[in-house]
Amino acid sequence: MDSDSTYNREVVAVIGLGYVGCVTAACLADLGNTVIGVDRDEGKVRAISEGRAPFFEPGLEDLIRRNTTAGRLGATSNLPDALESATIALICVGTPSERNGNLDLQQLLRVAHELGDAVKRRGGKLIVVVRSTVFPGTCEEMIAPVVGGAGQIPIVSNPEFLREGSAVKDFFDPSLIVVGGTDAQSVQRVAALYAPLGIAPNLTSIRTAEMIKYACNAYHALKIAFANEIGALSADCGIDPIEVMDTLCNDHRLNISSAYLRPGFPFGGSCLPKDLRALVYRARHLDLQLPLVESVLPSNHEHLNRAITSVLELAADRIGVFGLAFKENTDDLRESPAVVLLETLIGKGRNVRVYDPHIRLKEIYGSNERFIRSAIPHIGRLLDISLEATLGWAEWLVIAQKPSAECEVKIRASGIRTLDLTGHFSEFIAQARPHVAA
Repeated sequence: MDSDSTYNREVVAVIGLGYVGCVTAACLADLGNTVIGVDRDEGKVRAISEGRAPFFEPGLEDLIRRNTTAGRLGATSNLPDALESATIALICVGTPSERNGNLDLQQLLRVAHELGDAVKRRGGKLIVVVRSTVFPGTCEEMIAPVVGGAGQIPIVSNPEFLREGSAVKDFFDPSLIVVGGTDAQSVQRVAALYAPLGIAPNLTSIRTAEMIKYACNAYHALKIAFANEIGALSADCGIDPIEVMDTLCNDHRLNISSAYLRPGFPFGGSCLPKDLRALVYRARHLDLQLPLVESVLPSNHEHLNRAITSVLELAADRIGVFGLAFKENTDDLRESPAVVLLETLIGKGRNVRVYDPHIRLKEIYGSNERFIRSAIPHIGRLLDISLEATLGWAEWLVIAQKPSAECEVKIRASGIRTLDLTGHFSEFIAQARPHVAA
């Protein structure tokens, strides 16, 4: 890749020359940085020093040959030597699974200790970047104390999203770049490594960066498992599974999109619960186990239980609830999680009032009316006819449904303490987040 002289160049030490480290080192060198790879394996060091790839990865050997010839890429087994003039050190060692599923952080901690010792001897500021996949909190709670440095060694999380077999392509054409840390200048320096790629990086808190890698991998695994389960059920029903999933992917508004991917209140209504139960029943009738599909309703129920627990923990005599229908802009109460929330609060003896802009008992009928009167026979005594009435009465307002712009203005203006279960009021979520580097 041709490098642009307008970009700042760094001297980078890449510690660990496995798939992630070796590809990262070669690609950063190709962007014009001076890179020294570090590994205990003399075979890997020798291969790179000779301009060869230590393993097969499409395009990697050409990169290594070109950049070693140009003097931008080298390798050593001596960490202090690599750090002599380095401004940034990227940790790319493995974090394999232990037998119980926990991460084995031995390699990571060993490198952290070695980094701390080396920096004490050489002095000067070094940015330490953890590119290895680690649990949220690892950088702050385990790496930073070991590396030490009294502020001279800021820790940054820069998770990798490189797939074996297409790692070089993934580096140069990334779908996502994430850099997290508490020191804004260090975060910007690390993000600038990728500036020649022309992709805007996502700058986050350090724990958010660590968590994003897990969220991405879990989602990828979820998609594969979902496609396989729907494919298996389709095939058992004599339906072409490829046609089903290809057609599903043609919907870019709801299916292949960001729709529904915002944490919030559980789902409900007359469609999703019913159809999931029907799928599970049909699969069992065919003696077909679909653990993922079968787990969706229990997962939804557990999320509702978490929401209910958070409301029950409020120190309040009077609790107002905004929203009774299963979502905004409807009066459909069937299988609404807000109804279950209200039932539980009443059963626990809480003093509750509720407001929903679209619920008028005199105007609902049929199965909708039968459902709510069966679930909460005295619902009429709990329903307020105006939001102002609920806001004036309650000590806490529980948001169980996304409010309209008009209702949101009223809620904010009231100054009432609010427990948002929908994720709509983002500042309430942000209160629990670590500092985000700007």
